[in-house]
Amino acid sequence: MTTVELTTLTPTRLGGVISWWDPLGECAMTIADPHTAPELFAEYHTGAVKSYARFGVGDALDADVARCADDTTLFWALTDVDGRVIGGVRAKGPLRSPEESHAVVEWHGRPGEDAVHAMISERIPFGILEMKAAWLSSRGSRNENRAKMIARSGFHAMELLGIEFCMATSAAHILEQWRSSGGVVAPIPATPYPDERYQTKMMWWDRHTFTDHGEPAQIEAIETEMARAARTLASFGLDDDEDRDATAA
Repeated sequence: MTTVELTTLTPTRLGGVISWWDPLGECAMTIADPHTAPELFAEYHTGAVKSYARFGVGDALDADVARCADDTTLFWALTDVDGRVIGGVRAKGPLRSPEESHAVVEWHGRPGEDAVHAMISERIPFGILEMKAAWLSSRGSRNENRAKMIARSGFHAMELLGIEFCMATSAAHILEQWRSSGGVVAPIPATPYPDERYQTKMMWWDRHTFTDHGEPAQIEAIETEMARAARTLASFGLDDDEDRDATAA
């Protein structure tokens, strides 16, 4: 397999795919729009459905790949040296209202519901993506750097789309892994979603404060990868917010 630091076709969501090899994770990360890379998205989606089903929470995902693609702004797929998808995550947004976030469903009728609405509402003017359906293969390498790659994914979108926030909901032990990238767990009660076996919490990433909370190595990697995304935009003349907004529309 030929590896390069960064192979760029066109900016994701603005017409193409961004992909690079991560030597620590020993895999490639690809960022794309589902409709630009439908086969890759289908592989990512199949892996997510199988992974969630394995843990007995398959109902938490939409198994319809076409419907899921339409609900996805960007997705990230990790592929091994043989080109097999071994993990990934997807993003929805930028959110236009709290009701577009699945977090509202997860906290419905539970302590913290009003706080969820408020946190999303106050950040919407600055741009929010909701990170969803993260998974990693349980087969083969247990390389811990792969989870850290996924934890950094939201920052690529912040740069590409010109937004300031990402959020996710997940079981507490998963969010602990994602703290490395500067995510902060919201100070609200956990919710038993998708069932009583789980204590689901909410995490926020802030483009302006993540360096106060992340691990030094992760901060360095995030800044490097955001700079790559910025160079991609600049190479296509999309290096300011007005250009991005006009093209995405």
